[in-house]
Amino acid sequence: MSIKPAQFSHIVGTRTYQFRDLKDLLAKATPLRSGDLLAGVAASTAEERVLAQMCLAELPLKTFLNEALVPYESDEVTRLIIDEHDATAFNSISHLSVGDFRNWLLSDAADTATLTALAPGITPEMAAAVSKLMRVQDLILVAKKCRVVTAFRNTLGLDNRIATRLQPNHPTDDTTGIAASILDGLLYGSGDAVIGINPASDNVPQVIKLLHMLDAIIEQYAIPTQSCVLTHVTNTMAAIKRGAPVDLVFQSIAGTEAANSSFGINLALLAEARSAALSLGRGTVGQNVMYFETGQGSALSANAHHGLDQQTCEARAYAVARKFQPLLVNSVVGFIGPEYLYDGKQIIRAGLEDHFCAKLLGLPMGCDVCYTNHAEADQDDMDILLTSLATAGCNFIMGVPGSDDIMLNYQSTSFHDALYLRRVLGLRAAPEFEAWLKQMEIYQHDHKHNEQLHLHDALPSGFETALRRLT
Repeated sequence: MSIKPAQFSHIVGTRTYQFRDLKDLLAKATPLRSGDLLAGVAASTAEERVLAQMCLAELPLKTFLNEALVPYESDEVTRLIIDEHDATAFNSISHLSVGDFRNWLLSDAADTATLTALAPGITPEMAAAVSKLMRVQDLILVAKKCRVVTAFRNTLGLDNRIATRLQPNHPTDDTTGIAASILDGLLYGSGDAVIGINPASDNVPQVIKLLHMLDAIIEQYAIPTQSCVLTHVTNTMAAIKRGAPVDLVFQSIAGTEAANSSFGINLALLAEARSAALSLGRGTVGQNVMYFETGQGSALSANAHHGLDQQTCEARAYAVARKFQPLLVNSVVGFIGPEYLYDGKQIIRAGLEDHFCAKLLGLPMGCDVCYTNHAEADQDDMDILLTSLATAGCNFIMGVPGSDDIMLNYQSTSFHDALYLRRVLGLRAAPEFEAWLKQMEIYQHDHKHNEQLHLHDALPSGFETALRRLT
C-alpha cells in the first residue's frame, strides 16, 4: 500500500513544505552534489534541504517496504530488494523512524555483532536515507563498527587490517611495463586484495594472455593473493570456457535494471558467471569469487535513474552486489567526473556515504579514492578521504604506481599511501599476505614501528630475474 503524498511535508511556523513523493523527499534531503543538480532533483535552497532532512527524520522505516522508488513490475533490482528482504532481521528496528535509526546506530547498543545480524533486514533505501541525516563523523563511527570478512586465497576485512588492490595498468598492455608495476607494488607490500589489471585492449585473447601472466607470477612465488582482469563479465566467461586461470569475475554494476542493461548485464548473467568461477575451485581459504565496482552517477549518465538522486541509486547497486557474496566491492568515487561530484568536498562526502551504506548492508567495501584531472579536487582532498576511510574500517584501497593511472588517466592512491595508513593508524595487511611478505624478506620486524618494509638496496633473491622471465 502506497503512503499518501500529504505525509511528505514539514511545517515551520505558518509555512508548509510539501514534497511530491518519497523520491522527491530523498533527493531534496541529499547533501549538495552536482549530479543531482544536473538531474534537476536537488533541493533549490539550503533551507529546503534542511527541511527535507527534518521530514525524512520523522519518516517510519517501514515506509521503504511499502513504497517502491522504482516500480516492482519493471525493475529486477527492486524485485531483488523486496523479495529477499529479511523481515525477521528487520523486526528489531521496525518500530523506528529514520531519525531514530540514526540515533540507535550511533549508540553502544549497535555493536558489531548486532549490526552483522541486522544487515539482511536493511534495504538500500533505508541505508541511503539514514546516511543523509549523518555528519561525516557519524558515517565514520558507524561504519567502523561494521565488520565484513571475505576470503579467497587470503582473508580480507579483519579488524585493524587494510588491503590494497595492486593496479598495474599499462596504456598498451605491455607485459614488461605491467610486470615492473607489479614488482614495485609487491616490494611496497601492496596486492593483498587483488592484483587487478584494467586491460587497454578489451578482447578475449588479450584477457587470456594477461590472466596467464598474473597466474604465473602468483604461482611462481606462491603469493597468497588473487588476480583479476577487469573486463566485461561475458569476456571473463569466455575466458573460463577456454581454460584460462580465472580467480575473480569482475563487473561494474548499478542500482536499476535499466542502468545494468546499459552495462550489458542482468542478474541472471551475474549468477551464471559466479557459478562458472566457483566451478574452477581456485580459492584456498574461501570461495568469494566476485569483484564489483560501483560509483555515484552511473545510473544518471545512462539516463536510467528514474528520477532518483544519485546516492540512493548507488545504494541500490549494493543490493545487486550483496546477492552474489563478493570478495571485493568498491566505489570508484570520483572517477566519472565533476558533472556528478564537482569538487573535493563532494567527493569526500560521497566516498564516506558509499562506504557507510555498503558496510551497513553487509558488503566487503573498499574505495578507489580518486578524481579526474578536470575536477575541482587535488591530492590533499584525497588524503583527507583516504585517512577518513581507513579510520572507518575500509576493507581496501587502490595501489597505483605514483597514484597516477597512465592508462585510465585519473588520479588515485599509491603504494606509499597504504604504507602511510599502516604506519599512522597501526593497520596491517591480510594475515596470509603479511606472512608471505616476511618470508620474502620484504617485511622485517621493527619493535618501534611494528612491521616495516625491508629497506635493502637489493631485491629479494631471485625475484627480479624470475619476473624478467615471465615477460
